[in-house]
Amino acid sequence: MKNMKKFIMAAVGGTIMGVVATTQIAAPLLAQESAKTENVYEQLDLFGDIFERIRAQYVEETDSSELIEAAINGMLTSLDPHSSYLSPKDAAKMREQTRGEFGGLGIEVTQEEGFVKVVSPIDGTPAAEAGIEAGDFITHVDGESLLGLVLDEAVELMRGPVGSEIVITVVREGEQEPFDVSIVRDTIQLTAVRARTEGDTVVLRLTTFNEQTYPKMKENLEKLVEEAGGLDNINGVVLDMRNNPGGLLNQAIAVSDAFLEKGEIVSTRGRELADGDRVNAKAGDLINGKPMVVLINGGSASASEIVAGALQDHRRAIVVGTKSFGKGSVQTVMPLRGSGAMRLTTARYYTPSGRSIQALGVSPDIVVAQPPATPESEDEDTVARPLRSEADLRGSLNNDSLTDDQIKQIMEDRAKAEKAAELREEDYQLAYAIDILKGLSALGTSDEE
Repeated sequence: MKNMKKFIMAAVGGTIMGVVATTQIAAPLLAQESAKTENVYEQLDLFGDIFERIRAQYVEETDSSELIEAAINGMLTSLDPHSSYLSPKDAAKMREQTRGEFGGLGIEVTQEEGFVKVVSPIDGTPAAEAGIEAGDFITHVDGESLLGLVLDEAVELMRGPVGSEIVITVVREGEQEPFDVSIVRDTIQLTAVRARTEGDTVVLRLTTFNEQTYPKMKENLEKLVEEAGGLDNINGVVLDMRNNPGGLLNQAIAVSDAFLEKGEIVSTRGRELADGDRVNAKAGDLINGKPMVVLINGGSASASEIVAGALQDHRRAIVVGTKSFGKGSVQTVMPLRGSGAMRLTTARYYTPSGRSIQALGVSPDIVVAQPPATPESEDEDTVARPLRSEADLRGSLNNDSLTDDQIKQIMEDRAKAEKAAELREEDYQLAYAIDILKGLSALGTSDEE
């Protein structure tokens, strides 16, 4: 009995000592946390003191709401180029943009080293028609320097009434001096998807990832396949995402899923492990495994890189072009009181193989640069004359080994080849992608035989 009492007392004593030891360890941590909290309150008091002094002593009368908005925006933009405060007006414009219609020049921009950098011009917009290119730096608007302005302020300078003219100063790699470009503002009608058939290839041009992208892509693809007489009559699909600045994450996932039967599409990792997410493809491929080529360049960013990375990692498509932009972060738009919003970077995304493209971009499987446009020569003597062949000679013998139908087929194939050659002059990268699909199709045919 005495031994039992000793055992109980020892157990209780051990518990008490454990509590004391835990308290001794936790106390400094609690003190540190309390000190941090007090420091935060001190900093907030400092902010309040500065705010009041500006309101009372600044040389001109100030607008309190504008001061607070500027403070909030400064806090957010100090984090990274993609986090920012959206005033009620800017939040409304952003909602318009995701729906596919907004006013402006037609460029997607970011900020680098204090200047506005063009991520990509949008097809068919005033900026694209004026020759603005991905990677251009815009330093001045109507002679006013953008240095020192936050991105939203710089963008606001470029906005204006439809039909009004704006002069932007551009610094471009390879050009020794900055140059001015005059652009007339217009209402930007975003056509998310353009689709056409080039020979036996379906070309799907995705210009942005908004609410229209996946539905329009699916609709256009099915229409073109039907017009071709079924999937057996097409040799593959080119997914052209050059100069596509990205957009909605869910649309990038839907486009990737459209051509994948299974496997991971993208994973996101936030600050906490529990905030991570992984999205997998559902069964079903819109083109039943037909070959694909994805076209990208330095203007392909964000959602475009998610699609290119997913299809590349699964070896579902050959990626052709030049290195993409390298935006590997996810922004969440959080509504705020007063109809404003906060755009905050909340996660990084990773391709199925686990690689982040942040600052590195997606590297093409085959690097193909778009040759610079060369002005046509006006000297007629420099124009190449077509070479004469045996068939052009008077009295030449006919081909006696082919039927009329076979000769007709050869002539049709030759016409297709000549059309492809013309496409190389207009769009070398696209022609290259189509040639890859022709080669894959020919190999597939020979294997079947």
